Amino acid sequence: MSERLSNGLFDARSERGLTQAALAELVGVSRKTINTVENGVFIPSTVLALKLARALGCTVEDIFSLKD
Repeated sequence: MSERLSNGLFDARSERGLTQAALAELVGVSRKTINTVENGVFIPSTVLALKLARALGCTVEDIFSLKD
């Protein structure tokens, strides 16, 4: 059975009224990096996932989870 990463970054960011550029600035990456994470093109490092969660005031598990 193969698991895949479920990604709720777009929803978490949108709920807080942040643009991709604003979130990128908060965590020290480019807007394009945020875009590629949201679209599932790029899986963030543990450090970036933790920074995203901190910036959004939630846990990493609120943003990312494993799905069957």
